[in-house]
Amino acid sequence: MSAISESVAIHKMQGCGNDFVFIDNRQLKLPVSDMPEWARKVCRRSFGVGADGLVFLEEAPDTSVDYRWHFYNADGSRAEMCGNASRCAGLLAVKLGFAGPVHTFGSDAGPIRAEVDARNCEVKVQLTPPKGLELHKSIDMDGKPDEIHFVNTGVPHAVYLHENAGSLDVKKLGAHVRYHPLFAPAGTNANFVTVHDKGNIHLRTYERGVEDETYACGTGAAAGVVVTHALGLTGPEVNVRSSGGEILGISLEDGCVFLKGKALNVYSGEMYLAALGLTLP
Repeated sequence: MSAISESVAIHKMQGCGNDFVFIDNRQLKLPVSDMPEWARKVCRRSFGVGADGLVFLEEAPDTSVDYRWHFYNADGSRAEMCGNASRCAGLLAVKLGFAGPVHTFGSDAGPIRAEVDARNCEVKVQLTPPKGLELHKSIDMDGKPDEIHFVNTGVPHAVYLHENAGSLDVKKLGAHVRYHPLFAPAGTNANFVTVHDKGNIHLRTYERGVEDETYACGTGAAAGVVVTHALGLTGPEVNVRSSGGEILGISLEDGCVFLKGKALNVYSGEMYLAALGLTLP
């Protein structure tokens, strides 16, 4: 095959506006060392396919899970977990024959259980148990003393409560929180939450690795509910409205966090490597 026509099959997925490119790595066998560069070039909007992240699916290293993934943010950084991508992975894994409708896959954060309703494009995933919950941490916000909360729902998340999250400059405040010394050296995702009632919140997320606000964030939605529930502001089942206007269902059950919502395969096709400056090993 000539270099100009060398291509790789891709699947563009989205969950509540959080978009990802998936690649079946069973035959491609791209080494992990090459994946960060691929993520940067594939995810670059206008020049590549464009996405919030790039995900490789491949055989499981052992029988404890049905398959495993390698998840990379758009900047090429590897992430332990992504809630919306995990729902997309569950749906695509059934389509590609990796697993049945109820299965478990391996992530850097640990095993993730997925229940897939392929007919209705709905996926429910059980995230890894939340850890490191810290409430009422002092922080300066927009030049004023304030407080913020923190929890790890597979990846680190700071949660800032505000009466009108829709009015905030999330790109500015999100970058401030993401790089704040409180969360050094790894940094954190930054979530801005308005609680409407016990069962409904509005959430906006500045994602680490994307370095901007995204339309949705599954682990961020989970973090928002874990924190607001710990503060007594919400119940164990909450609808989270994302920046994209979609609703994610979060439920807390016996210390576990479940995320449920739509996952869609927008298109599947071929990606020409020469156009992105990529080559196969």
